[in-house]
Amino acid sequence: MTFLLLGIAIVAEVAGTSLLRATEGFTRPLPTLGCLGAYLVAFYTLALALQRGLQVGVAYALWAGIGTALIAAIGVAVLGEPLSATKVVGLVLVVAGVVVLNLSGAH
Repeated sequence: MTFLLLGIAIVAEVAGTSLLRATEGFTRPLPTLGCLGAYLVAFYTLALALQRGLQVGVAYALWAGIGTALIAAIGVAVLGEPLSATKVVGLVLVVAGVVVLNLSGAH
């Protein structure tokens, strides 16, 4: 159940971040409400996952790492951002860091 909550937190955070551009500096009401609502869900479900026993370091590493990779993929696939070798190397390093944290017995 804790990893399901963490998964919901990650998806909600990615949704909120994806809406940031559409808010146009929080001047457009509907995208702004969607963005803020998604972030509210993200932090609430992350807090629930922590309350139910997930360690902060592991939870945050997974949340940030997976979220970063998903946002980068959305940027390339949906927003037309360029995919460079530097971006790929950075994402590989983020994922490697999450894997190392999980394999190190941090949980």
